[in-house]
Amino acid sequence: MTLAPDAVRSMFDRIAPVYDAMNRVMTMGLDLRWRRLAAQSAVRPGDRVLDAACGTGDLAIAAARAGAGSVTGLDFSERMLDRARRKRPELEWIQGDMLALPFEDSSFDAATVGFGVRNVADLGLALRELRRVLRPGGRLMVLDFSTPSAKPLRAIHDLFYFVLMPTVGWAVAWHRDAHHYTADSIRGWVSKERLSEMIRAAGFTEVRYVSLSGGFAAVHFGRAA
Repeated sequence: MTLAPDAVRSMFDRIAPVYDAMNRVMTMGLDLRWRRLAAQSAVRPGDRVLDAACGTGDLAIAAARAGAGSVTGLDFSERMLDRARRKRPELEWIQGDMLALPFEDSSFDAATVGFGVRNVADLGLALRELRRVLRPGGRLMVLDFSTPSAKPLRAIHDLFYFVLMPTVGWAVAWHRDAHHYTADSIRGWVSKERLSEMIRAAGFTEVRYVSLSGGFAAVHFGRAA
């Protein structure tokens, strides 16, 4: 399922009240652990951190708990940000577009994205924008779904995300299109190797990735050149 950017924003506005519950189900309860591990790997004490495509704020909050000096969460959905503000009103939450970040060059020590880069219309541009707002030597961390390499795990992955989740989304009266959209975005998502190449092309060095939970998710890292 391919949606125009405005339709994607509208969809996320509508699912904001159940977004956290959807994440728990879609990740079999692992997403909070993934976010915590990713934040601890990317954030240093006192860092100025941007969490782009922050959604309801779980990764930004994990960054704050990891010792960040300041955290700014940015998302294009105001209703998602409303949920984030209820959780941690003392953090900075800004509505904005990851393809045109409303920040000066070299504004942050670290930039994180959790399950958000699949939703942008131009991934290369989004990565370049993240590079632009990072200081030289600043750290990028991208957490997203991945496909396991082992055949038994890959079969479980495909059954869960491509067959069960769209059905479950409809059965519990969430938002059937959201689950189909998510399944399609996972199916069409770039490989870990391709994403690494794109991160390098955007101006990052020391690019690497770490698979989580047998390959159901992966964390990508880079350092701003």
